[in-house]
Amino acid sequence: MAHRATPARAPYADAVADLPPLRQAADGTRPALSIIGTTDVPIFLAVLRAYQQQHPSVAIRYEEFSTQGLYDHMVRDRAQAPAVDMLVSSSMDLQARLVNDGYAQPHQSAETAAVPAWARWRNEVFGFSAEPLVMAYDTRRFADGTAPTTRQALLELLRDPARPLARRVGTYDLQASGIGYLAATQDARIDAGAGALLAALVDNQALRAEHASQLLDAVAAGRIAIAYNLPASYVQARIAAGEPIGMVLPRDYTLVLARTAIVPRSAPHVQEAKRFLDYLLSRAGQQVLAQQARILPIRDDVAAAGRPAGPLRPIPLGPGLLVYQDRRKRERFLQAWAARPPA
Repeated sequence: MAHRATPARAPYADAVADLPPLRQAADGTRPALSIIGTTDVPIFLAVLRAYQQQHPSVAIRYEEFSTQGLYDHMVRDRAQAPAVDMLVSSSMDLQARLVNDGYAQPHQSAETAAVPAWARWRNEVFGFSAEPLVMAYDTRRFADGTAPTTRQALLELLRDPARPLARRVGTYDLQASGIGYLAATQDARIDAGAGALLAALVDNQALRAEHASQLLDAVAAGRIAIAYNLPASYVQARIAAGEPIGMVLPRDYTLVLARTAIVPRSAPHVQEAKRFLDYLLSRAGQQVLAQQARILPIRDDVAAAGRPAGPLRPIPLGPGLLVYQDRRKRERFLQAWAARPPA
């Protein structure tokens, strides 16, 4: 049997935050903003509350979804589900697919123009944070400087005849996690050895999880020694909380994805959504992300502690992300993950 984490929450609609208006609008209107996103509620609340301080008459509802659940909400479930004003997701390829299929509407402003070219596409999807993908490890298992720092070093550990990482390594479940599938396909695009690493993870009966929190829980509890391709901000939050977790930015290359935002064509409160998007991309919004949410801002002109150094490989938004969204190509890619029996 595959080694999978037990889902901690429902596939989507994981958590909800309702922020009532701080005061009524002077003109008697009731402005509202409805957002669904994959960023954890406690993290995204910081920027929502900061925005509401500037626009106190706006009522905000934020629902946390899985990456695939968010996409399904727009494509499969939208006839039954209430319309929303914004989609926020780290699954850049699924967001690009929504744009390509006509679900997003354009927006141009001074704030969208400040986003780096790699993190925006067709003026319809915009990155608002830069998220390095890293390895997290159990500091009780690896002393300082002994954790693998490259994919090749991780592969050698996985191939060690003594099998030190058998059932002691984890990564996203590529079938269930949009961000996991995105990271794995980008590895395959960049690294000729990605297939060997994927096979070695399967052979070692890697823990497969839909959420980063499940993998980090397993590292903190000592159930696994290493988790591969996790967002750095989630790992850093656990380290800051004093958990026995260390972090490695792979020295061969570090993928950098963007959390992205889309205003759907079906948004009921278009102007409010675009106003919030501009705030999210503004210096003020980016500073809140950096200082309160501890997320690296996308804008290079906003100071942030912990900006990574080394060989960074940002994942560009654009039609290139659609390649592995092709149904047949996706099925072929996942065969190596799903069909190969654990050793």
